[in-house]
Amino acid sequence: MRLEYPASVKIIHVPCSGKVDVLHLLRAIQKGADGAYIVGCLEGSCHFNEGNYRAKERVQYVSSLLEEVGIEGDRVRMYNLTSGEGPTFAAYAKEMTDHIRALGPNPIKSKVKS
Repeated sequence: MRLEYPASVKIIHVPCSGKVDVLHLLRAIQKGADGAYIVGCLEGSCHFNEGNYRAKERVQYVSSLLEEVGIEGDRVRMYNLTSGEGPTFAAYAKEMTDHIRALGPNPIKSKVKS
């Protein structure tokens, strides 16, 4: 099956969504990414016990940090699905891309290039 999702989506594979640290998300935004999202196992189905719960907490924390500095917190999100849901993954990628486009460019982006 060939999945089609927006070309602007950059996939970074990790063994577990719980391995994505707050700094990874913040650094992506700091370096000018318009948004970032994590796709993890369904809640309660994590192969590493509670990695997806940790990832969800980190996304919520980064969202609140962004809000504190005046950037839309929903530039970071968390999605959950099983490994067999490729079409759902592609739909989430499109949904997130459309959402980020509606928000507009990362306000930090202009400052990064200066």
